[in-house]
Amino acid sequence: GGGAFNIFLLRQFFRTIPEDLADAARIDGCSEYGIYGRIMMPLAKPALTTVAIFTFIGTWNDFMGPLLYLNSPDKFTVSRGLAMFRSVLYTRWDLLMAASTAMTLPIILVFFAAQRYFVQGVVLTGLKG
Repeated sequence: GGGAFNIFLLRQFFRTIPEDLADAARIDGCSEYGIYGRIMMPLAKPALTTVAIFTFIGTWNDFMGPLLYLNSPDKFTVSRGLAMFRSVLYTRWDLLMAASTAMTLPIILVFFAAQRYFVQGVVLTGLKG
């Protein structure tokens, strides 16, 4: 969903886009939908990618939600299934650590796939780092 942090992040990002871009597009005859689709959304790709990654990571690592509303072990999320590796008497730490490593791989892959949008955001905004 649209958590408060994501909404505030997008709000702050859109406030950094100069209104002069929209004014220049209006002078050139662009409609409001055209301004939104051709100017604002391409500029917002880095912020939208950030929101998508934060939402994915939050959902992927969610433990309490599935603990509350899922009853069947075959529908458990990865983090909930990882907690099942632990038992009262004996814990196979080698399997637990291997599963923990495997659990982080999709997050790392998503980040590397979206990394170019972060670089694009730095180039478009002119930030120096």
